[in-house]
Amino acid sequence: MVTLLKSALGGVFNPFFRRPNRVQSAALCYRKGESGKEVLLISSRGTGRWILPKGWPIDGKDGAGTAAQEAWEEAGVQPSKVKAKPLGQYNYDKLLNNGASAPVTATVYSIKVEGMADTYPESTQRTRNWMPASEAAELVDEPELKDILRAF
Repeated sequence: MVTLLKSALGGVFNPFFRRPNRVQSAALCYRKGESGKEVLLISSRGTGRWILPKGWPIDGKDGAGTAAQEAWEEAGVQPSKVKAKPLGQYNYDKLLNNGASAPVTATVYSIKVEGMADTYPESTQRTRNWMPASEAAELVDEPELKDILRAF
């Protein structure tokens, strides 16, 4: 009966039954390089694709503070300046530990990098790579993140 009802109504009520996206904070880390401004991408633990450092909300921290914490844990970033105003948001599907996927909206904060630690919590699990933002835009998968990088 439920299948028949869903089929008959099509996607009319689908938005009413869909859970809201989960939220994360992402760090767009940047520095002045030899040929101008560079941004930092890191490898994903699961797939090895290029991503920004990001993570779930942390109790006691705002979005920018969470982004800075994730940049430290995932990339060893020592910030000199963290902007409280976001650069934008992008959406993606996160593969969860139980094998399911969940829609996520990541809010991106810019972080000016003062230094990089050689040892940090996820140093053995990730690769770091500095590059121009235009190059980074070509390497990430998410269209909205590509736009944020191109505009940076």
